[in-house]
Amino acid sequence: MANLGKALADQLVATAAQLADAAREATLLHFRAEGLTADTKEQHRFDPVTVADRLSEERMRAILARLRPDDGILGEEFGPVAGTSGLTWVLDPIDGTRGYLSGTPTWGVLISVADGTGPIYGIIDQPYIKERFEGGLGRAEVNGPMGHRVLKARSARPLTEAILFSTFPEVGSAEEAAAFRRVASKARLVRYGMDCYGYALIAAGQIDLVIEAGLQTYDVQAPIAVIEAAGGIVTDWQGRPCPQGGQVLAAANRAIHAEALALLNG
Repeated sequence: MANLGKALADQLVATAAQLADAAREATLLHFRAEGLTADTKEQHRFDPVTVADRLSEERMRAILARLRPDDGILGEEFGPVAGTSGLTWVLDPIDGTRGYLSGTPTWGVLISVADGTGPIYGIIDQPYIKERFEGGLGRAEVNGPMGHRVLKARSARPLTEAILFSTFPEVGSAEEAAAFRRVASKARLVRYGMDCYGYALIAAGQIDLVIEAGLQTYDVQAPIAVIEAAGGIVTDWQGRPCPQGGQVLAAANRAIHAEALALLNG
């Protein structure tokens, strides 16, 4: 599947753009809307899902059923669809539903297409500010309020000069949180709560690291494609590929990745 051919690659990119456009419209119908409520998927903690999450994924699935009926689908809100083409679309209709509920513009829509080895193309889209990051299949670019730019991750710098992001201060288990703090204590600046936008900022050359745990397949595949296309690296905390999520270390370059990896492992 690695050598798709230009015609198929162009078709996948065009399909992904249609999915992202449909998800933009669906999510903005309810963003900052009065009376927006959320159900929770878990009882022991607030893991919200809204009508916008479901509508966004429904509309993307409808497009795929029409344009790419032989491809598989793995989405956050509805059951997986088996495919016969060897390609699977991985969809997170709103990554950062807590931020969406709060009215912050740092949530996003994650769209990727994967073969048997992992993601080959991905989009991180922020509908409210109309900023779209894409990577893979020969592309590494962002289009948004500042126009069109090529994505290029930051060059190497010591951890003491680095910017580190994570979604939650309480990263994973107690052991995972302790490992995270070993890295955070060395970084110049640590920020929280960006969800998928933090990964986009690595690709854009703004920050150096994102470290998280407990992620799902649909949380990571689009960021992996975008960051790797921009020259960065994404692995688990042992340096292995992580297309199924779990512990994730995303870095702007191999030097800062190696420094963070050593601290994560004590």
